[in-house]
Amino acid sequence: MPNLESFPLVFEVRDYECDLQGIVNNAVYQHYLEHARHQFLKRHGFNFAQLAKRGINLVVVRAEVDYKFPLVSGDVFVVESRLVRLSLVRFAFLQDIFRPPDRKLILKARVVCAAMDKIGKPIVPKVLEPLFQAASDLKKRNSLIGKIPLCRLLATDNQELP
Repeated sequence: MPNLESFPLVFEVRDYECDLQGIVNNAVYQHYLEHARHQFLKRHGFNFAQLAKRGINLVVVRAEVDYKFPLVSGDVFVVESRLVRLSLVRFAFLQDIFRPPDRKLILKARVVCAAMDKIGKPIVPKVLEPLFQAASDLKKRNSLIGKIPLCRLLATDNQELP
């Protein structure tokens, strides 16, 4: 499974995504975020459409979006996505949109999701466990980094540690 650190996806604003003010309409950002989430899943071996055919419906249950700076037609930008597990049935994508090369922050989002069966009942699909386990391992590793002496973080496999 590919690294879960962060998944960047590059986009370019199209003319028709802008409103009369000449900036990207607020609702369009939801499309950018959704496409990035689907690509994140695809990169990690999960096809959104195939999951739905198997009766595993990944749904958004909450979206928190903080708009920081507008995009305009022709802007190139990156949506960066990270996955965290919140509970047995809920998980979240933490997503940032920024404009390279200055990494100007455009938007921060926290999109809470759950898996549902065909009748809308929350489920814990075993097929997604490797993804959640990798996200959990990453969270544990990152929480330990501040507790590990710097010399251990910088050491390679062939170096002796004090």
